[in-house]
Parts: sequence; structure tokens; C-alpha cells
Amino acid sequence: MLGRTSAVVALAIAASLGTASTAPAAAHAAPAASAGRGCDTKPIQTALNALKGVGAPGIVMTVKSPNCGVWNGGVGLADRATGREVAGDEHSRIGSDTKTWTATVVLQLVGEGKVKLQDTVDYYLPGLVRTKDYDGRKITVRQLLQHTSGLPDYLDAPFWEDEEAHRWDHIEPLQTVQQALPLPPPDDRAPSGFAYANTNYNLAGLIVQKVTGHDIGTEITQRIIQPLGLRETYWPGDQTTIRKPDLRSYKKLGRSLVDRTEWNTSEADASGELISTGADTTAFWIALLTEKLLAPAQLAEMKRTVADGSGEGYGLGIQRFNLTPGVATWGHSGGMPSGHEFMNAVTEDGRRAVTLLIDTDAYDTGKVDAALGDLIRDLR
Repeated sequence: MLGRTSAVVALAIAASLGTASTAPAAAHAAPAASAGRGCDTKPIQTALNALKGVGAPGIVMTVKSPNCGVWNGGVGLADRATGREVAGDEHSRIGSDTKTWTATVVLQLVGEGKVKLQDTVDYYLPGLVRTKDYDGRKITVRQLLQHTSGLPDYLDAPFWEDEEAHRWDHIEPLQTVQQALPLPPPDDRAPSGFAYANTNYNLAGLIVQKVTGHDIGTEITQRIIQPLGLRETYWPGDQTTIRKPDLRSYKKLGRSLVDRTEWNTSEADASGELISTGADTTAFWIALLTEKLLAPAQLAEMKRTVADGSGEGYGLGIQRFNLTPGVATWGHSGGMPSGHEFMNAVTEDGRRAVTLLIDTDAYDTGKVDAALGDLIRDLR
């Protein structure tokens, strides 16, 4: 029954697409009182039908629209072993979407006068980045957040050639920086200087720790998770399991999809460690884009983009892209070695949003992009 629409979706789609509670942790929509205000569920059902054919065992989808409120559902199986179907409230690793949360903390510190975007890495972490290829005295905080530092990705280090060998390891963010520094400069830098590297964000997390005295997980918790009431979002640390209900995750090994849900993701740190739900991540993004987390000046800095080499624009931990002509959106994708994948798109005004939690990295990305783009365009 791989890819079959969840029974929860089939039974509840018409009723649940009503005006949802706006509390960040809301998991269910209220009765369909909003149907009279023009709530049209057809775009959501069309997207669900499309997602059944992308090759993933299960996908959680959260949708927010002006007339339908917030809806949570999905397609397929959250757990292939037990046959548990996707319900829409599953917890999942969100991978590099964590970068947006990290950038938000840094920009809050900028607003408080505790960090300056033009300050160098060496100003906060003297002597840490000092090799023949890299000089922390010439790399700024802005460049870290925008991936224009020229630093390589620590995941390209020989240590990570066999990720499974380190599945249970505790790895400090400082170790990942030290793994990156002996590597040659990236050879795929865009003309803008953009070259995506997780090293940038683990360094940003170390700067947050130096300035605040707390690790980045604590700062994200105190500055974002708790104020927004995101009860289903948390920093796992060395915890290898995911809170129930969980979205299991599957890696393709040979011709088989193998469950790799349990994983110590401590090395991801500020670049990708968060666990959340579709509802919580959607609430975060809407709060971010509607100036609930950042003052207008800091949000404007976040949205200042450079060309990222793919025809899109990358700001400070946030990406601007057009999944469908004429509809500009913001978001940040994510992926983890466990197989978990994350995709989202939010319109400039925060009124329309789609979040996808995908349980494998072996799926048709083109079909997912198309379904997401059509849905964000057609939501009302």
C-alpha cells in the first residue's frame, strides 16, 4: 500500500479544512465554518494525489491558506513495518531548515547589539580559522550566514565517506570545523561567491555560544520554540530516537529501502539538528515572515539575497525561489543522513504556506517541486 492516501486524509479532508487554531502547536483544524468564505479543498486533494506518485513511502503535508486555515495530513505510510499511515502530526528531522532558525537567533542578537554582521569570525573566535586557505580575520558573520565565506563543507572530509560508521557517534560542532579546515576551497562557487557549506552554520553556532554562554540549541529553544509555544519542536542532542508519533525514515541501499530512523545527529548542530512537525515549522515560518521574531531591519537583512548558482536567491539562512511562475516564495529545504527530507514554501505575506516532511531521500524531486508549486499557487 505504498503511496496510498492516508485513511485519515480520505475521511477528514472535507471536514478538517476549516479555520484552524492559530496556536503554533495546533494539530487539528476546527469544523469547516470557513467553507462559506471560499475554502476550496480541491488544490490540496490534487497535491495529495500527485504526491502519491513520487516514490516516497510517506509524506506529511501541512497547508495554510487564508480561507481554509491550517490543515495537517499526508499520504502513504509513516511506518512501513507496522503499516501505520501518515496522520499529519508526525515528528521528523527537518535538517537544514534548522539554518533558518539559527540565522534568526543570530539576527536577534544583531538587533540587541550583541553581534554585528560585519564583524569577523576571528573577532569572536580568535585563531580558530587560520590556515593557508582560510583566514577568520577576513570572513564575516554575514558571509557565514549567506554561504559566501569560501569555507568548504565538513561533510566532504574523508571522515564522512562512510556516514553509517558514525551513526551513533557524539560529535561536537568544533570537531566538524576542524574536519573542514584542511580541505581545499570549494570548486563550485557561484560568481556571487556562494558555495553552500554546513561548516558556515556550525561556526555561526559557536559564535552564538561565545556571545551568549549557551549552545545554539538552548538559544533556539529559549528565543523561538518557547515564545511561539512550539510544543512539538525540540533539540535532540545525543538522543537517537524521535518522539512519537514519528515519521520513520528510509535510505535506499541497493534496491531496498532500509529503516535508518535512529541516528545521533549531534554533528549537524546549528546546521541541521532540529526535530519538529509540519504544524510547528509552518508556525515558525509564518511568525518569521510576519515580523513576530525579527524587527523589520533584521528581517530585511535576512532577505537580502545573492545568486546561489541555481537561478534562485539565498539570503541569511533563507532562500527565495519561484516554484511556479509569478509566485515568489521563501523557504529552506533540508535533508539528513537518516533519510529524512524537508521542503517548504511560504508567500511573502505569510498567508499561504506548504510544508512537506518526506521519509526518504529516494524520491522524484521534480514531481514534488511541481506539486508544491501548483499548490502554493492555487491555495485560497
